[in-house]
Amino acid sequence: MDDVYATAHGRRMIEADAASAALGMRVLRAEPGRAVVRMTVSGEMLNGFAVAHGGLVFALADTALALACNETDAVTLVAGADIAFLSPARAGDELEAVAERRTVEGRSGLYDVRVSTADGRVIAEVRGRTRTTGMPRP
Repeated sequence: MDDVYATAHGRRMIEADAASAALGMRVLRAEPGRAVVRMTVSGEMLNGFAVAHGGLVFALADTALALACNETDAVTLVAGADIAFLSPARAGDELEAVAERRTVEGRSGLYDVRVSTADGRVIAEVRGRTRTTGMPRP
């Protein structure tokens, strides 16, 4: 498949996502249950210790997770997540978040996201919980 979006839902969602666009996120692949998103750490993304702000690393993981879990007409949101920061990212690092579905039961889902650098260094691991809502898609 040439298109990086397996469904129209992912394309519409990311086109309306101003936050991800402002952070320079790029979708490499979005399909049911799996998504790959990249972001380059800029100087504006650093905290007081000159490493990538944890909230922005999480934002990348959250975007990949959102793309992986929104595969139907029903809006699915991240209901909660836990993140483990394993290695610092620095300005210029190209981060890649790979989100993968572990299981979905009814309206609840469980996903894992790995954020790593181009050379394979793991920056963070995220375990996310999702909930499918009754909200209409915009």
